[in-house]
This record gives sequence, structure tokens and C-alpha cells, in this order.
Amino acid sequence: MPNAAHAPADLRRSGADARPTRRGWSALSARDLVRVPGLLSLSRIPLAALFPLTLGRPGWGIGLLALAGATDLLDGWYARRFHQQTSTGALLDGVTDKVFVLTVVASLVVSGSMSVMETLLLGTRDIGELALAVRLGLDPRRRRRVKVPRANVGGKIATTLQYAAIVAVILDSSQRAVFIGAAALAGILASASYWSRDVAAARA
Repeated sequence: MPNAAHAPADLRRSGADARPTRRGWSALSARDLVRVPGLLSLSRIPLAALFPLTLGRPGWGIGLLALAGATDLLDGWYARRFHQQTSTGALLDGVTDKVFVLTVVASLVVSGSMSVMETLLLGTRDIGELALAVRLGLDPRRRRRVKVPRANVGGKIATTLQYAAIVAVILDSSQRAVFIGAAALAGILASASYWSRDVAAARA
């Protein structure tokens, strides 16, 4: 029997984290949806549905954005703190982020508060991720090898700047172009990091 001192690190962990951490698409589990991190992420869906009702009420709209941003921070913190990081949680976090931001931006565009060009600039990261998803979709062998992507620092910065730019739009701030430009640049850098990570994983 192998000596426990030489066992892999993920097998020596205690408690809920005692099992090897699976990060592939095969590790997705419906059970993870009803854990605290999953529920926090899912809460952004009803918040997105409520946002159109806040149009014309800047205070309510910004409050909703703040609440959604808080859930985005708390789901990751809770998962790390209580060893509940899973592939399902990582995927759900990214999907609900995009659903929320897309709903908010679409509402602002339809109401005439945001132009199509501003929308494209705000969505640089998402456009880059969409292109990467198409690439994976067209290559079954690559799709089987790739792991469920986890958020990195660049992605979180891009999300934060997206929220800041949306607040500037809601307030019709004179600095909205600055915030949108910063969000666009952060989105390009985050997208580049995702592509770089994918290339490195393929080589490995």
C-alpha cells in the first residue's frame, strides 16, 4: 500500500475536499446547482429579469447592479472558503454573469440609453469568448481534452469594468466613454488570456 505521505495532494485533503478535484466537462453535476455557490450564481437570473423594470429609476438600477456584483464576489469566495469549487460552479458563474450583463445591456439599448457601438465595445471579452467557443465546437477532439474554464483575474477585472461602465450609462455620466473604453480594453486583454490558456492546454 502506498505511503500516505506520498499520496497526491488532492487525495490528502480532508472534509468535503477529500476527493480528487475533477475539472473536465464530465465532472458537471446537477447537485452542485443547489449548493450555496450555485444558488448565489443562479440568483443573478431573477435579478436580470427585474432590471428592465428599473429603467428610468437610476437608484434602483444601480442597486440591482450592486446586488448582482455582490453575488458574483460571494459565490467564488464561499466556494474557496468551504472547498466547494467545482466544474459546475465555474461554468454556472460564467453563464449567469453573461446572462445578467446581456439582459442589462439589451435593456439599455432598447430604451435608447446605449448605442450599438457602445454595446460592441462593452462586449469585447464576450465576443472573444464566443469565437473561442465556436473553435472548440468545430473540433471534437479538442473539446474532449479541454477543461471547464475558470475565471481568472483578467476576467474579473473586465466584469467589474463592465459594471462600472453600465453605471456610468445609467447615470448618463460625462465620463461614460472613459469607462466603456476601459471595459473594452480589459475585455480584449481577458479574451487574449483565455485564448492563450487554450493554446497552452492544447500543447500540453
